[in-house]
Amino acid sequence: MADRAVGLAPGLVQLREQTRAEILKLVRSPIFSLFSLLLPLMFYAFFGIPNADAPIGGIHGGTYLMASFGAYAVANVMLFTFGISVAVERGRKMDVLMRATPLRGWAYLTSRILAAIAFGIVALALLGIFATLAGGVRLDAFHWFDLAWKLVLGSTPLLMLGFAIGYLVGPNAAPAVVNLIGLPLYFASGLFTPLRFMPDFIQHIGPYLPTYLYAQLAWNAVGAQSDPLWRDLVGLVIYIVVFGGLALWAFRQQETRRFS
Repeated sequence: MADRAVGLAPGLVQLREQTRAEILKLVRSPIFSLFSLLLPLMFYAFFGIPNADAPIGGIHGGTYLMASFGAYAVANVMLFTFGISVAVERGRKMDVLMRATPLRGWAYLTSRILAAIAFGIVALALLGIFATLAGGVRLDAFHWFDLAWKLVLGSTPLLMLGFAIGYLVGPNAAPAVVNLIGLPLYFASGLFTPLRFMPDFIQHIGPYLPTYLYAQLAWNAVGAQSDPLWRDLVGLVIYIVVFGGLALWAFRQQETRRFS
């Protein structure tokens, strides 16, 4: 047991330092900071504030839309971090460089996940402050915590989807693919406009999309009318298996082509 603890300690140090490096890398990317931190605020200013006083889902409209754009903010961080940055680093052969270093593979992957979670929480916090000041949102500490942990854990399928995109497409195509997949998912799930206002065919397919199931967690956390929680969790687990399998297959294909 002691030997195992000694062997684990260097890995934890690597994890700490690599997480710090990943966060710095994201902070120093103006495009990433703009999209992940400021875009949700802009969307809330355009859609949330004008509709803040109109009840949506049985609750204050500003609160409902804050939860919607909070889901968008965290989901977008996951898709962007893994869908684009992984593809870009593959193009720069950073994966080859990392294999030549003593950095453990699990520490490298975990550091990316922790950095994405950190940015997702910051994006959600900034949105919450803005919505409280400008949109009249009033939530207690319990509801804020409930919203945060549900959005972080519930984003796992989108993290897996981003990972798959990062290993399936090249660095030049990755931004377009992330947007071509992400934006329709967000709109068709009712994150920007309640689903009942969308065309009939979208109202039929929307409830089966991963982003809709994910948004249900956010709406549930702030007390809005939502589907039974077990249904959303089962659906998200199914998407975790599907997207996780796709990401693992794409990763192995890339490893075989590059290192065999």
